[in-house]
Amino acid sequence: QSAPCIVIMSLPAVLQAKEEDIQKMLAAEVHVGTTNADQKMKEYIWKRRADGLHVMNLGKTWEKLMLAARIITAVENPQDVVVISSRPYGQRAVLKFAQYTGAQCIAGRFTPGTFTNQITKQYREPRLLIITDPRVDAQAIKEASYTNIPVIAFADSDSPLKFVDCAIPGNNKGRLSIGLLYWLLAREVLRMRGTVSRASAWDVPVDLFFFRDPEELEKMEDMAQESTAMSTYNKDIAQTAEPTYEVVDEAAAVAPADGGW
Repeated sequence: QSAPCIVIMSLPAVLQAKEEDIQKMLAAEVHVGTTNADQKMKEYIWKRRADGLHVMNLGKTWEKLMLAARIITAVENPQDVVVISSRPYGQRAVLKFAQYTGAQCIAGRFTPGTFTNQITKQYREPRLLIITDPRVDAQAIKEASYTNIPVIAFADSDSPLKFVDCAIPGNNKGRLSIGLLYWLLAREVLRMRGTVSRASAWDVPVDLFFFRDPEELEKMEDMAQESTAMSTYNKDIAQTAEPTYEVVDEAAAVAPADGGW
């Protein structure tokens, strides 16, 4: 597979992407788009592969990640930021992003009227909105446009950018890609706030942001229970093994203590 060119000219040296970050993005296929391309996304697309999939410029992706992190850091109260993901692959990512950055999250179905209807129990008035997929989360973007809420969105090659203020080009349909993008964004926000040092690596592994299938979790739990049961069974067998008998000299046992009869 051909790797996209990395050209980041508008960023200072501190915010430049490291080689390991680009390798993570390539491994998670952040640069792989879809067969369709939106007109407004063409500036982020590097080329089209032989199989018809569009390849996005990871330099633009990193540039927009830094811009989005600066926008999020500019919001004084972290609770005024709302992260939304109706797509199942992004639900764990938004929960972890909210946990580490202090933002609010809506994982799952977005209730219409959350930003416009004050009667609803879940009514919120955020100052910034982060969207996983502009097509799936279209209702949230529509309500944000009514209430003048700026929107940051992860945009694939075919994503509509209407009412999106800051689009981060990247694969928003892959399990690994969504988790890595949210991990990179959370890490950069914490670095800009000063809570995490740039000199050392972030101690939170990227695996925590990845979607995990409930069926796989159940299988892993069953395997763990089976292994513990087998280990306890083996211990019980070892404890109840055949007893050892001490060999005693019969003549010495029968003879009197004084040596006579």
